[in-house]
Amino acid sequence: MSVALLFSGQGSQHAAMLPWLDTAAPAQPVLQALGRTLGTPAWRTLLDDGACRSRNAVAQPLVTGTALAAWAVMAPLLPEDPVVVAGYSIGELPACAAAGVFTPDEALQLAAGRARLMDAAVAGHDTGMLAISQVPREQVLAAVPGLECAIRIDPDNNVYGGSREALQRAEAALAGRAQFKPICVALASHTAWMRPAVAGFAQLLAALPLAAPRCPVAMNATGGTLREPARIALALSAQLAQAVQWDACMAAVAERRPGCVLEIGGGQALARMWATRHPDIPARSLDDFRSPEGAADWVRRQG
Repeated sequence: MSVALLFSGQGSQHAAMLPWLDTAAPAQPVLQALGRTLGTPAWRTLLDDGACRSRNAVAQPLVTGTALAAWAVMAPLLPEDPVVVAGYSIGELPACAAAGVFTPDEALQLAAGRARLMDAAVAGHDTGMLAISQVPREQVLAAVPGLECAIRIDPDNNVYGGSREALQRAEAALAGRAQFKPICVALASHTAWMRPAVAGFAQLLAALPLAAPRCPVAMNATGGTLREPARIALALSAQLAQAVQWDACMAAVAERRPGCVLEIGGGQALARMWATRHPDIPARSLDDFRSPEGAADWVRRQG
């Protein structure tokens, strides 16, 4: 049995996700730390509020804390460490923590600091993100000056970031040709708008005693796997202001030839992306299962 882990990004979490998490004993230390970070232990109630879910100060610690609480339950149920991990945007923090680069408490501190720095980078500006599909990336960028590709998924299916005015121009310029999906992130992540946040986040990482991961980590900024703490820290900072190379991350995970892929977090977005690109390697989301034991049984059955 060999499993690769994909840690969900922001926006797919929901109030009914992982219903067993609240009563699972191994999850409680992380959930308590999450409560301290958010100022309330009632994290599920925040997911009922769409505005709170999209606010970085709430969403980024929520994504990080719930994923690591879920992994604290799952890890003892699996006979082996994952062969590789990757995280989508903010999901890169719990991915690195699961691999042992820093502790869950440190990951939560980084998530809160990351959110604060990103919000400050665009203070006074109205920015956001928009998924645009059915039009090649180069044509989208040529049609809408000022728009940037923030997350690379496929040649004609990507997430873009920029000013709210640029996003509106994109919808007008590509109407009738493209499909659009608003992204539940209230700023232009992974674009040049985030450059003021990079140095500050690098300082937060430099203050931690980073360890070598127990398995390779496929990094958003490079698209390849890394195992050296210093290079991982550089990549974690760089991804704030440059495109997430999720297409390359999925390829790097596939190169490790895992027996299966398990998404850790709420929703099924990453598992579905994986199934489309690599149907020969089965993928499920932890959120598909009624219990962590059911998820572990599925992983074991993949051989």
